[in-house]
Amino acid sequence: MPRVWDVPVQDSTRVRDVRVAAEDAAALAGLDERRTAAVSLVATELATNLLKHAQAGEVLIDVVDPPVPPEGRAARAVQITAIDHGPGIADVTGALRDGFTTARSLGAGLGTCRRLADDFGLHSEPGRGTVAVARVGVAPAAGDVAQGGDAPRAPGARAGGVNVPFAGADYSGDAWAWARSGDRLTLMLADGLGHGPEAARASTAAAETLRRRPDLPPAELLKELHEALTGTRGAAVAVAQLDTWAGRLRFAGIGNVGARLREGDRWRALLSRPGIVGAHRPHTLREDDVPWSARSLLVLHTDGLPSRWTPSPGTGVPSADPAVTAAVAVRDAGSPARPVRDDTAVAVLAPVPADRP
Repeated sequence: MPRVWDVPVQDSTRVRDVRVAAEDAAALAGLDERRTAAVSLVATELATNLLKHAQAGEVLIDVVDPPVPPEGRAARAVQITAIDHGPGIADVTGALRDGFTTARSLGAGLGTCRRLADDFGLHSEPGRGTVAVARVGVAPAAGDVAQGGDAPRAPGARAGGVNVPFAGADYSGDAWAWARSGDRLTLMLADGLGHGPEAARASTAAAETLRRRPDLPPAELLKELHEALTGTRGAAVAVAQLDTWAGRLRFAGIGNVGARLREGDRWRALLSRPGIVGAHRPHTLREDDVPWSARSLLVLHTDGLPSRWTPSPGTGVPSADPAVTAAVAVRDAGSPARPVRDDTAVAVLAPVPADRP
């Protein structure tokens, strides 16, 4: 059952807590000494930058699926997400320049974080705050593309997510997972009933089932999930599967996981059926089957976000890492005075930008 580390950073003493959490996550992900050192430096620098630019914020550390999953084998990465509600970074381009720093920083700078991480994304908006996301995974095996090169990508899409445990708990009752079977890419978001370890066991069982059966279409996978979650608290689950060859997205869900699909310039809701996976499954399950294009974007979210939440006009710009898009949704849904009210997870499916392989 995976941990999620949620570390509030209000002063310099919490920077060490962020570093220790990142090193614990690296051990959980099976990173070697060199990659663990990279995780430690990136986490420390992101926490330091929270204090430097915003005076306070939070760092979320999780072990996640990569943006494009390899077929037939597990691949996990440590994801470090820094979120603040500060004034924003006036010079984002300068902040990303290698060596750009101030006297209170390590001297590494965000540019070095971007170089050390397998994936790095930054979003800053004046008056609303900043989000930075970095991922560091296991070193590539012999025969894989060397680190720093372009890893092979399934055509058409990538995914990412952010998970925030309620009230700083060790475990989140929410979980997202992402798996590949040939031309089919499947994204799942599960919300285990309640909070804490028992809710996490239910959502973790859902994620493990997807990884075993990524070949199943959404409605069939939900039936498989119902059997797998019997005996747990149960969960609300949404499943979206993209056929990258056909350019079609299929969706099915049970329970109150929200789904918003961008089609060109408008958003539409994809509806789930009432019920609880593992306890009360509907006799029939409807699948939405919709076209997927270079302008599509799918956002799945649990009920930690307000029930009437809708994406902002700028949600999911083509260059944004899906996890950055997810983190921005979490940032904009809460504030230091009004934190999220439940375990909160957001998972995003996005096209691969035209300028990326």
